[in-house]
Amino acid sequence: MPDRLFAELAAGGGSAAAVAFLERAERARRLLLLRTLLGHLDALPTPLTPVPEAWRLLKEAAEKSPEPVERLLLAPATGGWISHMLRRVHGTASGPPLWAEAGHLSALALSAALHAGTETALDVALTDGRLHLPGLGMVRLPEARGGLEVGRATTAGGELTVTGPGRATGPVRVTCRPLIQRQDTGTWLPLRTLTHPRPDGAAPVTVVLDDLDPYRDLDDHLPPARLDEDEAREWQRLFGEAVRILARPGPPGPGRVDPGTIRAIVPFGRTALSPPALPFVQVSASSGDSFGGMLIVRPASAPALAETLVHELQHSKLAALLHLFPLLEDDRAERYYAPWRTDPRHLTGLLHGAYAFTGVAGFWRDRLAGPEGAETAERAAYFFALRRLQSRLAVRTLLASGRLTRPGRALVSGLARTLDGWLREPVPSAALARARTAAALHRTEWRLRNVDPAAAQPDGPLFRPDRTPWPDVRTQAFATRPAAPRTADEHLAAGDAAAALAGYADRLARDPAEPHALAGWIVARAALEPGRTTRRMLARPERLQPLPSG
Repeated sequence: MPDRLFAELAAGGGSAAAVAFLERAERARRLLLLRTLLGHLDALPTPLTPVPEAWRLLKEAAEKSPEPVERLLLAPATGGWISHMLRRVHGTASGPPLWAEAGHLSALALSAALHAGTETALDVALTDGRLHLPGLGMVRLPEARGGLEVGRATTAGGELTVTGPGRATGPVRVTCRPLIQRQDTGTWLPLRTLTHPRPDGAAPVTVVLDDLDPYRDLDDHLPPARLDEDEAREWQRLFGEAVRILARPGPPGPGRVDPGTIRAIVPFGRTALSPPALPFVQVSASSGDSFGGMLIVRPASAPALAETLVHELQHSKLAALLHLFPLLEDDRAERYYAPWRTDPRHLTGLLHGAYAFTGVAGFWRDRLAGPEGAETAERAAYFFALRRLQSRLAVRTLLASGRLTRPGRALVSGLARTLDGWLREPVPSAALARARTAAALHRTEWRLRNVDPAAAQPDGPLFRPDRTPWPDVRTQAFATRPAAPRTADEHLAAGDAAAALAGYADRLARDPAEPHALAGWIVARAALEPGRTTRRMLARPERLQPLPSG
């Protein structure tokens, strides 16, 4: 990789040329993994078309129509399937019978043949009468036999015919034209996409909204979860608004992304408008095996979706860098504090978080003086101040770990330079105070819930055996200043530490060890009485048992 491209990525951003370099590297890796997988599957006993024959048909289609077949092979879900299958053959993953999962290659060959217009005939796996065609959609056979069955699929001139065993006597059959049928027909469900025109008149942004592919998840084989029409329209509306938010002109840098680099969004956890979505993204995830893909629980607001697109693309970029360079020596021990997590993390997870949230900080930095209005500017100031502070803390941990390689240190040092510059930039004092308070509350509660106060700590904190996940409700709640505070948290967010301290003391009188209230009490006390004693409380809150009346 040219030094200038690495430097762009190390700063947390990356030009179109840098991202294109990563995409080419991911293509090479994808093909190497595929070749490895085919070697494992060549002699696999199967009632379906043998893997070598399906691969031959796919290659024939690629010779006639290379671009769409290339898109099939490099789709995020295809990467998920390849890596899942490699884990299957090595015994570290489970799923349907191996021959049925290997039959996904026949489905890829069918999609390729439809694009190329070639004639094929393959024996395929049907699940409850369904056959998924990667990049196109899904066929459903009416009155088909349930469970896993063997069917027959043929293509000719862009037409697909699928035949399988029926529930009663005789086979059932469906014929369709997947390349031109864009509406649900009951027997054919086309793949959904999200689109948005580009302001410069170039080809519109088109992103797969994947609710069908069995390998759209991060690992496990997944049944289809078709969105209803209203939910699909809501995704389109939010995506269009999110792309407009991200289209702000300026040089490439952390938080600025081309939405065209997104390959697929997997809607997760909901298929209808009801119940109402939260304003922020509750869950999002991505996998290094599926470059450009991301799984998201739909939020109710476009800024939240735009922020998540930035966040997950950062993960994709870093995963691609990790495939190219050994960035750190990680024993995978989960011992490190990550300011955006409620559990201890290993070093690779901490690096991913630092890289992703540097991008998120840049996203909110771009919103500080944007046209969205005063309310958005206030949230932007808070989240910019919070995420730059949290990311710099994680970067410091990484640099002090002694486990970074030479390119890893170069990468993390680049993040440090970006964040150090941002930490010198002014932010409105009220938003800055809430951000610092929220950061202190998170770290304090994390230690109270995770760190064993009785443990010796020669190599870092040892953790409570009874620790459990806990809800981080303060990060979002502190984003705006409460107009009429009532709870202790709201008083603290409003800057009234004395009222907050009294509220926390009341709660602790009933339950002196409750971590949420105890964390608030410690932070409020530190705000009222800054000094050596309260600094010690903030540094090692798990070692203290302060009296609520103190």
